[in-house]
Amino acid sequence: MAGRSLRTRLLLSIGLTLVVVCAAMALTTVYAQRAYLLGNLDQRVTDAAERGQGGLQRRAGDAGDLGFLNERGQPAGTIAARLDTEGEIVAAEFVDQDAVPQPLTAQQIAALDGIPTDGSLHTRTVPGLGTYRVTAIDGDGLPVLAALPMDDVQDMINGLVAVEAAVTVAGLTVAGCVCAVVIRRRLRPLGRVAATAVEVSRAPLGHGEVTGLIRVPERDTDPGTEAGQVGAALNRMIDHVESSLAERQRTEERMRRFLSDASHELRTPLASILSYAELMDRGTEKIEPKLAWRRVTAESVRMTGLVEDLLLLARLDEGRPLKRAEVELTSLVAEAVWDARAGGGDHEWQIEVFLDAPAVVMGDAARLHQVVTNLLANARTHTPPGTTVTTTVAATEESCVVRIRDDGPGIPPDLLPTVFERFTRADTARSRTGGEDSGTGLGLAIATAITTAHGGRIGVESEPGRTVFTIELPPADSEQANG
Repeated sequence: MAGRSLRTRLLLSIGLTLVVVCAAMALTTVYAQRAYLLGNLDQRVTDAAERGQGGLQRRAGDAGDLGFLNERGQPAGTIAARLDTEGEIVAAEFVDQDAVPQPLTAQQIAALDGIPTDGSLHTRTVPGLGTYRVTAIDGDGLPVLAALPMDDVQDMINGLVAVEAAVTVAGLTVAGCVCAVVIRRRLRPLGRVAATAVEVSRAPLGHGEVTGLIRVPERDTDPGTEAGQVGAALNRMIDHVESSLAERQRTEERMRRFLSDASHELRTPLASILSYAELMDRGTEKIEPKLAWRRVTAESVRMTGLVEDLLLLARLDEGRPLKRAEVELTSLVAEAVWDARAGGGDHEWQIEVFLDAPAVVMGDAARLHQVVTNLLANARTHTPPGTTVTTTVAATEESCVVRIRDDGPGIPPDLLPTVFERFTRADTARSRTGGEDSGTGLGLAIATAITTAHGGRIGVESEPGRTVFTIELPPADSEQANG
């Protein structure tokens, strides 16, 4: 419908334009030809009057003598008349088809009265003879009038008009057909683009996996044509829609997995608490009340930590602003390493510092401390005793970097792409110790969210015998300059 409507509008516009142009050309040609023919006729009339006056001067005769009409070369239909001093016609004749002068009737003479003898040209209709161009001149007391028929000129103009009209109609018909074919061919890609848009609109985009949406064919995406530009733009839009819907589906899947994992993690301590509570309520001797309370307290602490981690991630996902103050990374990292050494004496803990500029960033000191603590805890939890964990602080004018390197067994290659996702664990490859230190799989996700909230980035490289987590943050000077 849209293609036909556009095609109709284009044809109408081009047709009207052609009609206007052809009409203007035809009118211009007719008027120019008419002016030329009338000018030529007027010159002939003037010449005839002068020739007639000259003939009278050479002839001797009375006032009614029009013998000059008998001279050879007078065209058929020529009218000649003698005038008196008052401008009244005293004698008038015309040359018939046999070249014989014939007198004019009184009615015909009356049609020629009133012509001034100043040589101006006039148009008069003579009864029985037709339309004439008339002039009258006065010289040496011999005023004369001459007239020539306009029928030939008018017939020629009418014929020219007919020819122009026929040529215009034929030209418009041919041009219309050519334009219709060209426009139809040019708009054919636009029709295919519209068909593609209709096909995409029928796809079930509201649910399920959205892949393999139809695209505009490559032949209809030529940027050199308007239809091609529309096709290319539609393809880009379809790509964007498909990628957005795919990302939405991945987000929904991650959310479902996140809710499932969170439910499982919360259910485990709740089940333990419920079991110990039931045992204490029954007063059974299978377990001591103090031990039961210790386990209930431990599971409660574990569940509380999990809930707090989930709330922190939710706040970071919402983009809530963190505290902003200058944080000295060297001292912050040193404190985190000392804490890790206190809790993991079976590991070797080292710290290195390489400063080409102050290691100062703008951010929340508590949250940044949590990032380093989580990475150190991850290294302690997932590496065997005796592993060396080296923490490096480096600072330049462009960035501040913290690296945590261990010589443990490494992260499995299939787990590496998802290591920063929530509830991801490396139980199968990194000697998980179990128990309270096993964690919930949120530590690296929290570290990633906090680092991103500070305008930084976090990455990991891992192979057997070497795993490096890298935190890169913008220095305080650059943030203040950007601010």
